[in-house]
Amino acid sequence: MFSDLSDKLSLGLSNLRGRGKLSEQDIEEFLSQTRLSLLEADVALSVVDEFIAELGIKAREIAGSDSLNPAQEVLAATQAQLVKALGGSAQRLRIAKQPPSILMLIGLQGSGKTTLAAKLAKHLQAQGHTPLLVAADLQRPNAVDQLVTVGAQAGVGVFAPEPGNGVGDPVKVAKDGVALAQRDQNDFVIVDTAGRLAVDEEMITQAQAIKSAIAPTETLLVVDSMTGQDAANTGARFEERVGYDGVVLTKLDGDTRGGAALSLVGVCGKPILFASVGEKLDALEAFYPDRMASRILQLGDLATLSEQAAQVIGVDDARVQAGKLASGAFTLQDFLEQLQSIKKMGSLSSLVGMLPGVAKAQLDTSAIDEGEIRRAEAIITSMTPAERADPRILDGGKRARIAKGAGVTVAEINSLIKRFEQAKTMMNQAGGVRGAGGAAGLPGVPGTGVGGRNQKGRNNKPRPGSKGRSGNPAKRAQQERERA
Repeated sequence: MFSDLSDKLSLGLSNLRGRGKLSEQDIEEFLSQTRLSLLEADVALSVVDEFIAELGIKAREIAGSDSLNPAQEVLAATQAQLVKALGGSAQRLRIAKQPPSILMLIGLQGSGKTTLAAKLAKHLQAQGHTPLLVAADLQRPNAVDQLVTVGAQAGVGVFAPEPGNGVGDPVKVAKDGVALAQRDQNDFVIVDTAGRLAVDEEMITQAQAIKSAIAPTETLLVVDSMTGQDAANTGARFEERVGYDGVVLTKLDGDTRGGAALSLVGVCGKPILFASVGEKLDALEAFYPDRMASRILQLGDLATLSEQAAQVIGVDDARVQAGKLASGAFTLQDFLEQLQSIKKMGSLSSLVGMLPGVAKAQLDTSAIDEGEIRRAEAIITSMTPAERADPRILDGGKRARIAKGAGVTVAEINSLIKRFEQAKTMMNQAGGVRGAGGAAGLPGVPGTGVGGRNQKGRNNKPRPGSKGRSGNPAKRAQQERERA
């Protein structure tokens, strides 16, 4: 996400690196590049002007100081400005003093409100809440059926008219849904309302009536992030006529620009509470302005990566894996379980995007082989438990059998086992599992040590004549003397 904006901003900042002193020309060129990057990202002009004006003041203060590393300070100033533009501190949902808390979703047709309602319900359910979905969108054909379907997939209840019935009173449906939640002691109600292709009087009137009838704890504007700065225009019209408390961005994983996020906060002054980052119902993230700013500037987002790993792998399981690595008992079965955990965390491309210093312009996307995890799974699951526990017993005949069962070549089996042993040795020397969730390298990801490739697609092998760094202090000292 935001990869185009990220690459362009990082390019402008890279031009300042290595300079002991910044001139006025340096600052002007940097600000000009940053302004152009924001405009090309489809950020609203008023937001761009304010961003550049405030950043310019800070950058010139840094240039006029005795800073030893002015480029680093300008980076920090840019990051702070991005955090401010994205809303400052993270905002969370308000909880009603007397349950249920009522969330009303509004927005244009096609913004993803109905699917978002199920995602939000599943997110709340995972936190121990008991949400109820209410199908008050009686305008769009099959909207009720769709909410019933995605609600069932999320494992939450849905209050709705008879499926397929596209007529009725949405205000009454919303009120009856809230009443049912009160009777059944649901602590959250999520009301899905009708949208239009554009903001019109009928939609506004209906939204006003529903809001007046149910008095929502939070009214959330659902916005398609792909609409760029036009999202701010939509947000301004909804705020003027209906009013809302926060924003949920959908399709953020496909937005390479970031104009909607930056424009909405700046123009409408409303916080972004959640971001939908994929098609699956669990692809919903709480929105953190500081983390998003770090991602945009290619500083990584290890906090989100660690949280995702903790949810998928679990702290206790990670400690068990660390203990196995430290004792040398880490097996291919353990490795298989880690691969399956990585798959649950999302695509390799999305995981790599959370690592510091990884830029789209610097990364050969062909090096990220999503299929490598599937091939590794096929190979390991074609082995017997004894073979997974000790791959040293794999002779030529057994490898041929595994290759046939997995639909791969013997060479691919040999490569996987070799990389597994290398990763096991590397992690053992490092003192156990480190990083997100204890994963011993991500297959297909450059620089992670297991099946990774460098940016040109070659295997990560030492250059001819190079010497590895020994774990033995005396031997390491000898190697350093040889290099000298």
